[in-house]
Formats: sequence, structure tokens, C-alpha cells
Amino acid sequence: MSSLVIASVALVTILQAQAAPAPADDALARARAILAAVAARDFAKIEGQFDDKMKAALPPGRLAVLWATLETQAGAFKGCPGEPRLRTIADKRMVITPCEFDHAKIDAQTAFDAEGRISGFAFRPAETAVNYTPPAYVDASAYAESDLSVVSGEWTLPATLTLPNGPGPFPAVVLVHGSGPQDRDSTVGRNKPFKDLALGLASRGVAVLRYEKRTKIYGGRSGTPGAFTVKQEVIDDALAAAALLRTQPKIDPARVFVLGHSLGGTLIPRIGAADAKLAGLVVMAGAARPVPEIILAQARYLAGADGTVTPEEQKGIDEASALVESVRALKPEDAAGGRVIFNAPASYWLDLRDYDPASAARGVALPMLILQGERDYQVTMEDLARWKAALGSRRDVTFQSYPALNHLFIAGTGPATPAEYDVPGHVAEPVVRDIAAWILRPPAR
Repeated sequence: MSSLVIASVALVTILQAQAAPAPADDALARARAILAAVAARDFAKIEGQFDDKMKAALPPGRLAVLWATLETQAGAFKGCPGEPRLRTIADKRMVITPCEFDHAKIDAQTAFDAEGRISGFAFRPAETAVNYTPPAYVDASAYAESDLSVVSGEWTLPATLTLPNGPGPFPAVVLVHGSGPQDRDSTVGRNKPFKDLALGLASRGVAVLRYEKRTKIYGGRSGTPGAFTVKQEVIDDALAAAALLRTQPKIDPARVFVLGHSLGGTLIPRIGAADAKLAGLVVMAGAARPVPEIILAQARYLAGADGTVTPEEQKGIDEASALVESVRALKPEDAAGGRVIFNAPASYWLDLRDYDPASAARGVALPMLILQGERDYQVTMEDLARWKAALGSRRDVTFQSYPALNHLFIAGTGPATPAEYDVPGHVAEPVVRDIAAWILRPPAR
């Protein structure tokens, strides 16, 4: 549901909608034609094929601006050489076409209704088959994995419990994703940071529960229209996962922690405030600034990463600036009216607009570990400074930064870009070691 660029990859989702089935051969050909029109910047030709919902979501001219924003973030469009594939989910049929940009590989998603109109058009990080090899710090003989289900209200989310071998009881941690429809491994490009964390922590005596994000499984059906917020996207499911952990054999119910990455880290104060039974909280690259400001800062960084800002890149910056102003101008009645900004409902932006994570954390009486990669361009050292300004005087809060690490806590060199996420790597061992040591420390008395 969310297209926020504090997600693990800074990409803009143009739109995702429900679609009725269309003939397979026609759908594939139509998708190719639409992408050719995008490449030619013939946006009016595409807009003329929108169904009514698409017309309302993307009025004339809006698609051109969003395309410019995408190129600002992912680099110049190079083409779509990959073979398209057809996917049917419930009553939705969608063509997924692999495309390439200078800084990232993107899947173009195009859906059609029964009359052949465009009912969905989106760009998402490419689904790349990852031949996962555990990092050297993982001891495969030290743990076992089993399938569970996190049940959160009407939503059932497939999950994996990674449990250390032995009698227990073990401390345990729930892993909470960043924004966007992420899987349980938090897969980004060729990397699976949550799987690294789960296997690495379990090798050190800490059980880990990770689950498919609600928006990954249920898409646009994940919440109530006009009232969708991060509570439905993230918080409710994290709380349900923590409650599930407390019921598991070999888990110490008094030593259940929650770890949030990116948007999950930003929301850690809300999760902690909602569950006083938690033993502690871990923030990994959690933004401490308002979300719209983060989006604008990322657009500026990526546009200037090569030393120049092209006219198309400037359009992307202008769009991000317009987003900030639109969010600032929102009124409560905009949520009831179903207004959408940047593919998220007004209710979502209103919920986050005035949220100050660092200030909110002051009121949470739980131990915290706050971690930051110093090469992270999505959530930066400025955010860590804000966490420190708010919480630095507390003896139960620990801060740690890592000079070589990016947003995924994977090592690299030079200025970070989205292309780095397509290079296979692993969460750095010092990060896993520091989290395990903090969780396993003797409880304060």
C-alpha cells in the first residue's frame, strides 16, 4: 500500500489496483505497448486508456510527474528486455515486465479490466531469484526453523520461527519490516537482511520470528478505505507477532523484544507504547524526521549523486516538494473523502504528518538499542543525532553506528545508491553480534 521511500529501496509505486481477468495474449501485447508509450513519454496515450478509478487517482499530467520522480530515484530508463509474465491473484490478472534503469532493476506491473481499460499500473523492485547462501557467522547446527501463522484480526500472515537448539527458555525477537509489501526475509534485490538476522541471532541463542507483511499478502485489501494508517500496515501485526511468541514452547515470555527496520524502526515507539510486556526495543535505521521530509531529502540526494541535476531529476525533486506541501495542507475531512497523495490515502499521511518518533520514544519506559549505518542515504546520521538528542541521557538506551554500512546494514564503499542493493551481501557480523549481546545481557535490577 505504501510507496514511501524510507522503504528498503527508494522507488515510487505509481498505482496498484484490483483488475478483472483479460485474455492472456492480449494482456501481454497491451502491456508492451503501454511501456513503449511510457518510453516515448506519450503519457496522454496511456491516460486515455485508464478506467474511472485510475482517472481519479492520476489526473492528466500526473503520470508524467510521477515518471520523472521514478527516474530521479532509479536512474534513467534503459528498456524492458525481460520476458513478461502473467500473474493471476484472485480476480486480478496482471502482466509483470522486467525493466532496467541506470540504478535499479524494476518490474512494471500492468493490469486491465474486462473492457481492456488500464485498471492498474505500477513499478516495483524487481522480483529477483536469490540463491541464498548463509553468511559465515551462521551455525546451521545451532537452530531449527518451523512454520507458524501470525493471526492479526481477520488477517493471517505466514511466518517462520527460528529457534535455537536446546531446552530453553530463550529470549526472542520479532522482526518488523520497512514500508512497502515485503516478504518475511525483507528481500531487497539480491539480499535478505531479515533472514541474515534470523539465522545469525539464532546461532547465538536468540529466537527470531519473521512474517510476511500484510500488504504483501493482501495488497490493497489490507485495511479500511479512508482509514488506512500504519496501525493497519505495521503496528497491529507486530503486536500480534509478539503475543504469539509468548505462547511458544521454549520461549521466555518475559524476554520478548521487537526489532524494527526503516519504517518499522520509525514506528518502534508506537509499538513499545502499545505493549508494556515487551522486554526491549531495537531500532535499525529508523527515521526520526517526518516522513515527507525524508522523501524530499532522498529525492535531492539521488538527483545530485552524479554531481549534476537534469531537468527530469528536477521534476522529481519538485514532485517531492509538492508532496510535502500537500501533506502539510491536509485536513481531517480529506481522509473521509478518500483523497490519495503519492499512492497513499490521506488518512495515512495525517497519521504520520505530526509524528515525532524520537519525542514519542521519551514516553516509552523500555530499554532500547538504536543502530545506524553511516553510509545510509535513506535514513541518515541526522536521524541518529535526533534519537540521541531525545534519549541520550537515558542509561537504558544504547546507540551504535557503523561507518561502512548502508541502509540494509551491508558493507560497501563510496556514496550509496539503489544499485548497491542488487549486489549480493549480508548484514555485517558486528551488527548481529551487537544485537545478540544486548538481548542476552542480564536484565537490569
